[in-house]
Amino acid sequence: MSGGPLGKYVSYPSFIHKMDPRVKLFSLVLLMVAIFFQFASYEMTFIVSGILLLFIVFLMIVSHVSFKSFFSSLKSMWFIVLFLFIINCFIPPANSTNVAFNLWGLNIYWESIFQSIKIVLRLIFMIALTLVLTSTTKPMDLTYALEWYMTPFKLIGFPAHEIAMTVSIALRFIPTLLEETMRIMKAQESRGVDFKHGKLSSRLRAIVSLIVPLFVSSFQRSEELADAMEARGYDPKAKRTRFNKLTFHLSDLFALLLTAIFVTGIILISAFKIDYMNPLFFPSFILGVLFIIIYLLVFASIKANWRQKR
Repeated sequence: MSGGPLGKYVSYPSFIHKMDPRVKLFSLVLLMVAIFFQFASYEMTFIVSGILLLFIVFLMIVSHVSFKSFFSSLKSMWFIVLFLFIINCFIPPANSTNVAFNLWGLNIYWESIFQSIKIVLRLIFMIALTLVLTSTTKPMDLTYALEWYMTPFKLIGFPAHEIAMTVSIALRFIPTLLEETMRIMKAQESRGVDFKHGKLSSRLRAIVSLIVPLFVSSFQRSEELADAMEARGYDPKAKRTRFNKLTFHLSDLFALLLTAIFVTGIILISAFKIDYMNPLFFPSFILGVLFIIIYLLVFASIKANWRQKR
């Protein structure tokens, strides 16, 4: 997989890179919604989570997202996992009956463990989907897509362009700040600062030595960006033209249909409380897999015809 900082746009000739950013943004919202649905049992929850995991891994492979950067971003989640586990141990879900083990006189239920795993999986899926979007979409294209969706609000005086530009700049600066954090950490470690060992007080002082220069660097970058935009005559209230026009292709329609059908299947499984023992589950699953294969074949043929015409 291609390397690069987490969330930074990486150019690659994949069909996800060439998709309309409006379709990618709408598909991201649909998949985010599908992640948070409840299902009939924990078994069904993990089966659907496994299907979602395979789908997201497929997207990451096709879009050539860096798995190394993705896994490095998950290192900091150990604290969240531990915190969720402790909370669920002291406040277990309702109707918890299956005791996994006893810890210092406190019963730890399987329901608490499954609940923690489910929350962690949701966080991982959200990070992965956001990473696919930011790694395959240029910041300006993302700005155009956000502005396009907020166009109806302009009728009531809503600053659609300003909000879209702010969001895209914020997303663009996430990988930049991560790079800056790693640079400052290496510089401080070369001066003898230890971020991983020592007492709690010394580690807190080490974190302060990281946060202060990071804030200073962030303010400097924001001032430089503002000066650069003013020097280029940027006026958020002026009428703007675009060099690149957003175009909706047939492949975007197929991608949108694929995502809509995939999410609709998850909604139906949740709404009708379909269990894996239900005779309708496996036929529906096979139809979904066949639809994905048909989509890939149709897209490949469209792409081949497009190349021949060129």
